[in-house]
Amino acid sequence: MAEKKETAKSAPAYTKAQILAAEKYSNRRDLLGALLSDDRAYTLDQIDAEIEKFRKGKVK
Repeated sequence: MAEKKETAKSAPAYTKAQILAAEKYSNRRDLLGALLSDDRAYTLDQIDAEIEKFRKGKVK
């Protein structure tokens, strides 16, 4: 028996401008403005991962 694997619906992706305008990230606008690329779209999980990656980075 062959089973079909259903692909999960992809999470919505947002542009940098949409993310910076979102109230959810209003307290992190400066950080996200520096971390995110203008030419990419990000999911909410990717945004949160970028923030965590930055916060856990080592100080030189």
